Amino acid sequence: MGDDVELAIVTMRFDAHDATALYGVLSKYVVLTRMVPGCRNVDLCSSVTVDGRLLIVQKWDDAAAQRAHFDSDLMVEMAEACRGLLAAAPEIDLWDGLSAHDLR
Repeated sequence: MGDDVELAIVTMRFDAHDATALYGVLSKYVVLTRMVPGCRNVDLCSSVTVDGRLLIVQKWDDAAAQRAHFDSDLMVEMAEACRGLLAAAPEIDLWDGLSAHDLR
């Protein structure tokens, strides 16, 4: 079907040891990631129920764009900047956008 939309969605959950510093690191990462080719959207969310928990939700044109970003200097810089700020390793997951519609 020519109307099929390929979309890669990534979630990254962070539990902070230093929430203020982590928020700064992730805010910069989100702003810069929005400018990456293939990125459709990136949101940074703060948990209402768990103090210091932040979630990034990314939408990519396809899995290739997402993989290229995860191998990028921007991703490495963000990961290195998180050292000492996290209570545990981040939880990263890749999702299929089953109900996604291309609105372009």
